[in-house]
Formats: sequence, structure tokens, C-alpha cells
Amino acid sequence: MTDALTLRERAVVLQRTLDGVTTVLDPVRMDAEIAELEGAASEPGLWEDPARAQQLTSRLSFIRAESGRLAGLRRRLADARVLIDLAEAEGDEEVLNEAEGELTALSGSISELEIRTLLAGEYDAREALVTVRSEAGGVDAADWAEMLLRMYLRYCERHGWSTEVYDISYAEEAGIKSATFAVRAPYAYGTLSVEQGTHRLVRISPFDNQGRRQTSFAGVEVVPVVEQSDAIEVPEDELRVDVYRSSGPGGQGVNTTDSAVRITHLPTGIVVSCQNERSQLQNRATAMNVLRAKLLERRRQEEQARIDALRGDSAGSWGTQMRSYVLHPYQMVKDLRTEVETGNTAAVLDGQIDEFIAAGIRWRRSG
Repeated sequence: MTDALTLRERAVVLQRTLDGVTTVLDPVRMDAEIAELEGAASEPGLWEDPARAQQLTSRLSFIRAESGRLAGLRRRLADARVLIDLAEAEGDEEVLNEAEGELTALSGSISELEIRTLLAGEYDAREALVTVRSEAGGVDAADWAEMLLRMYLRYCERHGWSTEVYDISYAEEAGIKSATFAVRAPYAYGTLSVEQGTHRLVRISPFDNQGRRQTSFAGVEVVPVVEQSDAIEVPEDELRVDVYRSSGPGGQGVNTTDSAVRITHLPTGIVVSCQNERSQLQNRATAMNVLRAKLLERRRQEEQARIDALRGDSAGSWGTQMRSYVLHPYQMVKDLRTEVETGNTAAVLDGQIDEFIAAGIRWRRSG
């Protein structure tokens, strides 16, 4: 029999957590921001600057949803507590079971919202640029990089986040050398930044005719999208710009004009490229945005390194080998930082990585 006292205790714990989340999110401040954004969104000349308009409307949509989500959780928890009292008074086991199911669902939803409150870094609220590249492991590494790319795109799709692939460099036999895509959602950077590092895959290689086990590696880089307030100036004499014809898998041409753009930042050696637009000018503008984002992240890392040196922090960056995916001789995905693991490798590779990301955010905050 479901214990009403135990359910009541669970409800009290959830209430405390939700009260803490409410304090951080501050509904009064959220309402004020919504009113301010609605005023700005009604300005006649808003769409004369499409980039600003898109950013503003995206933020408004997000903050409205966040406010509604918080209010909805508070309502549902209050209703669940009433349900528990009612079930206990009437001795109704069926209603108690219903209350238990609702508390379980609320626990997951409140935990998810609590994770958002941990994203308080300087750039955490921004959209993200994600780059996946193959590392050691030859053709298996290229195939692994493509599997990771799909995993992240599926994760974004599951969350209703808009993505745009800027550039894919295909490997000769299979898979990709690298790919860069934008994630257009508030807090995308803070959320996905914990995925940065080296991902290791162990499996029977589909490219080895002797069926031997192969270990391969792919790297993930996540940087925040640059905003107008960021002072990232890049002199033209620091750039080498190359134009080339876009290509698809196996070198197949997908564009008959030299519209793809590759930009090399000479002082740092950073190389970015874009081939998703038909216009060379559009590709160059997009590539420059990616370059500025990478330079912004480089500056942030250098500042962090100076702070760590001053306080004697020798732990170093957590963005090295961070997760292992084993498909043979057993099935397991394990995060090397948080110790979170699962045997459901198919679900993980299909984008169900919420548990890993939540644990990564908590781990980073605790460090």
C-alpha cells in the first residue's frame, strides 16, 4: 500500500527545491522582462535589423515559456499535495497511486528546471556553435565523428532547438573530418558546453574485414555565439580568405560555383569555413561570425587560465577525454568526470543524453 506520510514528505522536499528555483528565477523580474521585451517587440522598425529582431523575439518566447513552466509546476505541486490529503482522508489507494505518479513526474520536471538555475556563467545564456571533428582512429574516427554529430542534432531536435549546419568536411571513405553547426536556443551554450572534450568509442570496426575491435576518438568544441556587445575586432591583414567549390560526401560537388569560404586567422592558426549558403558573401559573413566566436572563447580561456594560475589551480581544463562509449564486448556509455553510466547505448546515440548533461552541469558547478 502506498504510504501517504511518505508521499507527503516527498512533496515537502519537492516544495523546498521548487521554492529555491523560484527564488533564483524571480517571477517578478521575469514579468518585468516580459513587459519590456513585449514593448520592444511592438516597435514599428523592429525588423529593420533582422538579427536583433530574431534575438529579441527568441528571448521573449523563451522567458514566457520559462515563466509559464514555473507557474505550472507550482500549481501542479499544490494540486498533488491536496490529492494526498484527500486520498488519506478517504483511504483511497487509487488516488494515492495517482498522487505518487504525479510526484514522480514533478520530480523530473523540477530537477530539469533546477539545472537551468545552475547556468549562471558569463556566456551561459547564449546560443552555441558546436564543432565535431575526428581525431585518432582513421576511418573509424571519421565515422564516429558523424555519429556524434547526429547524436547532438537529435538531442537538439528532441528539445525543439533550431539548428543550422554551417559546414561539413566529409572524409574520403566514410564519415566526416569535421562539422560546425549553430544551436539557436537560449542557454544552448551553458547546456552544451559540458560536452566539450574528447569522446572515445570502442567497437568492432565495420571497416575492418577481419572484424577486429577498434578504439577511435572524436573531439567536441562548444563556443558561445558572439553578440554586438562583444569587442572582437579582427583586422583584415590577419586573415587569409580562400574560396572553393562546395562538396558533398565522397567529394561530390553540390555547388557549381566557388561560393564556399575558408578563413584562416593567421596569428592563432584558427581555421573556419562555411558552405551552406549559395552566396559567397553570405558564407564569408557566417564564417566571420564563427571565427569571432572562437576568438571570444579563446580569450575567455586565456582569462580563466590567468585566474587559475593566480590561485594555484593546477587541475587544468576538464575539456579532455570525458566520455567513453563501448559497443563491444559489452554495451555501456560512461562519463569519466561524473561517473554517470548507462547500458542503453542506442538511446544515447539517438540523442538521449539529458542525464549526462545534467550531471555535467552539476559537476562543473561543484568544481
